[in-house]
Amino acid sequence: MVYLTRVEHFNAAHKLYNAAWSSEKNKEVFGKCANENWHGHNYELHVTIKGIPHPETGFIYNAKTLGDLIKDVVVEKVDHRNLNLDVDFMKGKFTSAENFAMGIWNELQPHIEKSDVKLHCVKLVETAKIYVEYFG
Repeated sequence: MVYLTRVEHFNAAHKLYNAAWSSEKNKEVFGKCANENWHGHNYELHVTIKGIPHPETGFIYNAKTLGDLIKDVVVEKVDHRNLNLDVDFMKGKFTSAENFAMGIWNELQPHIEKSDVKLHCVKLVETAKIYVEYFG
C-alpha cells in the first residue's frame, strides 16, 4: 500500500461559542477563541490517500488532480470565509478543528471513492502548535 499526501492552504475565521453558556463560561472554556468579533487561522490541510500504483503510470492517483479536487470541493468553500456563517457543511456545528477536519473528510470522501484509492487521513493544522488528524 502506498500513501500520497497533498497539502493545500487557506485562511478562515470562526468563533467557538456555546449559546447555552454564559459569556464568562465561554471565555473560561474557549478563551480567545470565543472572541465576539471572531478570529482567524492560516490553515494547512493535508489530505492523504492510499492505494496501489497503476502499472502504466506508477501513480496511485495524479497529485495535481488530487490538488484540484481539494481546491474545488473544500478550499473554494472555506477560503477567506467565516466557518460559522458561510460554510454549508459547518452549519449548526461547533467549528473546532476536530469537527472541521471531519467535515472536510465528509466533503472529500464521495469524490475519492469514485477512484481506485481510499481516503486515509485528513490532517488539519490550525496553528504551529495545534493540529488534528481524522481517519474516518
